[in-house]
Amino acid sequence: MATMTLTRSRHNKVIAGVCAGLAERMGWKPKTMRILFLVSCLLPGPQFLLYIVLWIVMPQRDY
Repeated sequence: MATMTLTRSRHNKVIAGVCAGLAERMGWKPKTMRILFLVSCLLPGPQFLLYIVLWIVMPQRDY
C-alpha cells in the first residue's frame, strides 16, 4: 500500500526506516530500495549524507 506522504516506516525498518518509507511512497518493495541504495553507495556522491538528512527530516509514521 503506497502512502501519500513521505514518512519513515516504523515496522519495516533496518536502520531508520528511510529506505522502507521511500519504497512505500514509490510503490516498490523495501528490499529493492535497500539494494539500490547500497549499490549507489559504491558510486561517488553524497548518498550516505542524503540518507542521514532524510533520517532527520522525514517524520516517523504514527501507525
